[in-house]
Amino acid sequence: EVGVGKTYLATALGHMVIRRRNSVLFARSDKLFTRLRAARLDNTVDAEIRRLTTIDVLIIDDFALRPLGATETSDFYEIIVERHRAKTTIVTSNREPSEWLTMTADTLLAQSAIDRLTATAHTLVIEGPSYRQRTRPSQLDPDHDDELPQ
Repeated sequence: EVGVGKTYLATALGHMVIRRRNSVLFARSDKLFTRLRAARLDNTVDAEIRRLTTIDVLIIDDFALRPLGATETSDFYEIIVERHRAKTTIVTSNREPSEWLTMTADTLLAQSAIDRLTATAHTLVIEGPSYRQRTRPSQLDPDHDDELPQ
C-alpha cells in the first residue's frame, strides 16, 4: 500500500543507526540503479558496488516499483550477495517479495538475491490508509459559511 509510512519507518531506523555511530545510506531504488548505470559509463561501477557493500545499513526505498532490466537485476544480485550475513539491508516496497520476481529481467538471479535477503529478514507488512491523505489540508465545506475566512 502507498503512503502508509514504510519510508518513514525505514528512515527512523536509519536515524537510530546513525546515533549509534554506524554508517547508513538511504537510496530510492530507481536513483540507486541510475547511479550504478552512470558508474558503468566512467568505469567506477566496481568501486560503487564496493561502497554499497561496506555501508553498515543500506536502505533501498521503493524497490520493484518499476521493472528492473537485466543490468539492474544483476546489480541488485551483486549487492545483496555481498551484503548477505555481513551487513544490514532494509528494503521498502509496495509489492510483496513474492511479486518481485515478476518485476525483474533475470528471474534466476533475482530469486537467488531475494532468497538471501528474505532468509534472515524481519518482514513488516504495514497496512492502512495513506498517511499523506490523512495529513493533507482539509477541504472547506461550501455548505458551512462559518468555515470561510471573514
